[in-house]
Amino acid sequence: MDRINWMYHTARTSLAFTEGVQIFLKAAEVNRRNKGNGRICCPCIICKNFKRFDDIKEIEFHLMKHGFMPRYTCWSMHGESLSNRSISSINSQSDDININDSNFVDDDDNSVDLNDNLSDLLHDIETNIGDDDQRKLHDLFDDAEKPLYPGCENFSKLNAVLKLFNLKSNYGWSDKSFTDLLVILHDMLPDGNELPISTYQAKKLMCPMGLEVERIHACSNDCMLYRKEFEKEHKCVICGASRYKRKKETDDMDDDVTKNGPPNKILWYFPIIPRLKRLFSNENEAKLLRWHKDCRVNDGKLRHVADSPQWRNIDHKYPNFGEEIRNIRFGLSSDGINPFGNMSSRHSTWPVLLCIYNLPPWLCMKRKYIMMTLLIQGPKQPGNDIDVYLAPLIDDLKTLWDSGVVVYDAYKKENFTLRAMIFCTISDFPAYGNLSGYSTKGKKACPVCEDETNSIWLKNCKKTVYMGHRRFLPTSHVYRKKKDEFDGNTEHRTMRKRFDAFSRVENLNIVLGKRTRAQKDVIWKKKSIFWDLPYWKHLDVRHCLDVMHIEKNVCDSLLGLLLNIPGKTKDGINVRKDMIDMGIRKELGPVETANRIYLPPACYTLSKEEKMKFCKCLHDIKVPSNYSANIKRLVSIQDCKLLGMKSHDCHVLMTHMIPIAIRGILPEKIRHTITKLCLFFNMIHSKVIDPESLDTWQKDVIITLCELEMYFPPSFFDVMVHLVSHIVGEIKACGPVFLRYMYPFERYMGFLKGYVRNRNRPEGSIVEGYASEEVIEFCTSYLEDHHYYVLQHVLAASESNNLPCPRIEIQKTFHAGISAGEHRCVVGFTAAAGFCGGSGGGGIGFNSGSARLRRGFVVAVHGGGGVIAKKVFNSTVLVEAQESFQFNIFES
Repeated sequence: MDRINWMYHTARTSLAFTEGVQIFLKAAEVNRRNKGNGRICCPCIICKNFKRFDDIKEIEFHLMKHGFMPRYTCWSMHGESLSNRSISSINSQSDDININDSNFVDDDDNSVDLNDNLSDLLHDIETNIGDDDQRKLHDLFDDAEKPLYPGCENFSKLNAVLKLFNLKSNYGWSDKSFTDLLVILHDMLPDGNELPISTYQAKKLMCPMGLEVERIHACSNDCMLYRKEFEKEHKCVICGASRYKRKKETDDMDDDVTKNGPPNKILWYFPIIPRLKRLFSNENEAKLLRWHKDCRVNDGKLRHVADSPQWRNIDHKYPNFGEEIRNIRFGLSSDGINPFGNMSSRHSTWPVLLCIYNLPPWLCMKRKYIMMTLLIQGPKQPGNDIDVYLAPLIDDLKTLWDSGVVVYDAYKKENFTLRAMIFCTISDFPAYGNLSGYSTKGKKACPVCEDETNSIWLKNCKKTVYMGHRRFLPTSHVYRKKKDEFDGNTEHRTMRKRFDAFSRVENLNIVLGKRTRAQKDVIWKKKSIFWDLPYWKHLDVRHCLDVMHIEKNVCDSLLGLLLNIPGKTKDGINVRKDMIDMGIRKELGPVETANRIYLPPACYTLSKEEKMKFCKCLHDIKVPSNYSANIKRLVSIQDCKLLGMKSHDCHVLMTHMIPIAIRGILPEKIRHTITKLCLFFNMIHSKVIDPESLDTWQKDVIITLCELEMYFPPSFFDVMVHLVSHIVGEIKACGPVFLRYMYPFERYMGFLKGYVRNRNRPEGSIVEGYASEEVIEFCTSYLEDHHYYVLQHVLAASESNNLPCPRIEIQKTFHAGISAGEHRCVVGFTAAAGFCGGSGGGGIGFNSGSARLRRGFVVAVHGGGGVIAKKVFNSTVLVEAQESFQFNIFES
């Protein structure tokens, strides 16, 4: 009989179960003799391989009484190899496995096992490691069972270390301070305690829970990575640069590349496949990855990336990919950071981050679900050679697209073939050019307009500006015929049609690492490595424009022009001369006298009093807490300027404050145009967008840009202002803006900079800090539920038994043990002598009534034959009952 059947589908009194247990006991005894172990792990539903026994008869008694723990079809703790695990047996573990509720109740022991959640954690780890790490995993099981000190019932050794590491991660403690804390705690605890006394020992304890980090040597000139066929090379095969940092170059090289000294440059790669496997090994996370299909509201509105046409087009083009709702769609982002904070440094470290679009929109951009997959060492930025460093990631993405990988889904209790793709990239405009291969500077800087970009060179200002937005208007629009208000010409051109980007780069060849001058007027610098992905050519939008940086640049330009801030203003003598050369607004030309040059006031020019009024308004605005930064600190009334604005400050100013501050201080036509521009930025940040309104938004913003051309000087229209005209088009293709801008990635990079402890090795510090936090995040998802989620698969047991329902009123709440987290409290009571407060009985009585708790509180009930525990979700208290009691669901 199949193992899954006799272990979980037959009665424990049957002959098949009895014979199966005897087969298991023989295998366990053989494994004990082979390894010389003194005790054997008990895999019953109570012990869960955490308790060990010398007498094998004791294990036989446990198995016949309680049955096997769930999902233990591969006896990995009793000699079976994980590499020989049967996929078919795992696949058969689906939701229809019917295990008696009595299997989860120990009639002789009502205590709460502190390691219940650690058991789930360790068994999930077990599915992700190979045979070489089995010894380390067995040691981890021992530490999970070992009490922190003799007689300790609340903490095991592993449990205590995980909780302390969680504090270290949350509050950014240094390794030295954490070591000092461990030493003090070790001295405070009773003699014989198991607490490590150094950060190194604590990390070594948790090493089986960590995931692989690859250190890949790279050419110092960004030519190549020393991997695959070049793994044993000592010099770059392209430029000839040495692989190693050496004061004196010699011909003596050891065949073992690790013995020739430190490498010139390193790429840290965090493989995504094992990380995706771990994500699906957590039941709650695996359920969230199905949200875009199971829980998303599908009413035609744009709320999520899954509502976008690009998502649907991929499903239609590749039906095999779209049919499996668990297939992952990533957003990729990269940018340079200065790991030394605000210190004067030209060091640029480049992390490459991935977000997961399968998740709900409120989780897509959360720090917990953003994965750092590459870290490119500085001090030089990789620039256009970033493709060299993306190669390991692209190789894994090809595997995930072509053949996929077999992954265990803890939510559906089955194996499936996981595939993944890059949905789009998200970056600022310079990084946009590095990732796409398009030249984002010069006459054709707009990657959407490409060779039809309309640009003008201002010879006095010595800059290129991008005007000509009238070509986006209907052919009969009145603005097309005006000359003096725009660039001195009538407009007969129309908006360009979509072009085939792959045809532009298909025949491009580039040699990385060599300094070669690009040909003149070439707008595609390279064929990006993303084109190696089979689906890349079929995406409507491959690289998204970052609205955060566009909005910030437009805000800076607008405020610099209105307040005439020195160094930031877009008005001046040179631009007035350029306006005369263009034949527009000649009345604003500079007037030269004997002693000075006079600039006639324009419609956007503010007087000293108006600037004071504008700044005073911003200075006095008060907003709710955490709504924005303190704008008051950014405003200098005396100098009539704004200083030190961050991206979010510009967002708040553009979407809300500038329209208020300009009331009454500008001509009506200027004021209305600026207000419409601000209203546009407000609308595009909406969390819910009606697709039918997008055409209206596009029409309005084009008219707004044309009106700005009529009123503002040409120097105002840099490429960032021009890109505003393409934002709506990307919303149509890819969905809401708030899931495709850089705010969450910029915040995440700020956290990465906080990992730097050794300023001589900043990237190494970041890697170590990230790897440690990765372990902590994984463990926290189990440990945080410990106090309120003890038993599973027994929900609504009382309903099936039709038992009478005594109603209970909790008169007083108190902390029992450790709080489960902020705004959570543990309420415990037993049935030892009636209903009594605390786990020891005696104290607080309970009368008839109804159980009511506030949201976020936790119920832990010791009653009759076992332990019942559940968290308060939303506004409902969910209480699980067993033989002696029945509890209804009450509104809190």
